[in-house]
Amino acid sequence: MDRIVVADDHPLFRAALTSAVEKASEGAQIVECASLAEAQAALGAAPTDLLLLDLKLSDVDGMTGLTLIRADHPAVPVAVVSASEEAPTIRRALALGAAGFIPKSAALPEMVEAIRAILEGETWAPEVEAASEEEADLQARIASLTPSQLRILEGLKVGRLNKQIAFDLGVTEATIKAHLTSVFRKLGVQNRTQAVILAQSLDI
Repeated sequence: MDRIVVADDHPLFRAALTSAVEKASEGAQIVECASLAEAQAALGAAPTDLLLLDLKLSDVDGMTGLTLIRADHPAVPVAVVSASEEAPTIRRALALGAAGFIPKSAALPEMVEAIRAILEGETWAPEVEAASEEEADLQARIASLTPSQLRILEGLKVGRLNKQIAFDLGVTEATIKAHLTSVFRKLGVQNRTQAVILAQSLDI
């Protein structure tokens, strides 16, 4: 029996996703969440076969939720569900490790097809044109970061100091500084400001 977590802060759409899951995986255990914090707790409570993740939740926006989930629960397949259906958004989600991208405009049968495919280990997303060389290079740089480095980059993006990030991650400030050196090198930047601008350009 599959265990599937549905994270969307809109009750009606969460119900639609739940209906699609019930058709895609008969008898599945479905856990509904309205925030990233609830989704994190649900993923930590028991092994999960799939997370359906809205990009806009009450406590997170953009690709941040995806990067944090991938950092904390790398073994859990994540299907992004979003009303933002632009090609760059879809490419970014897949580059950041999403197992699929389901547009909110998709009809129920298409959602069911997508969920089944992802549960079977496939990657499912609308067809989009390939990324430019520059965009692909930026995505590859972000993808090269470790889970800890992704969390540090997120801390930089929201303006937290090294000592605050260290407290969040339960490590020393010296460890954060060492990680930052590696983050800057991997991203090809010289300082915090450049790293934040790069992360914002990719909606990290």
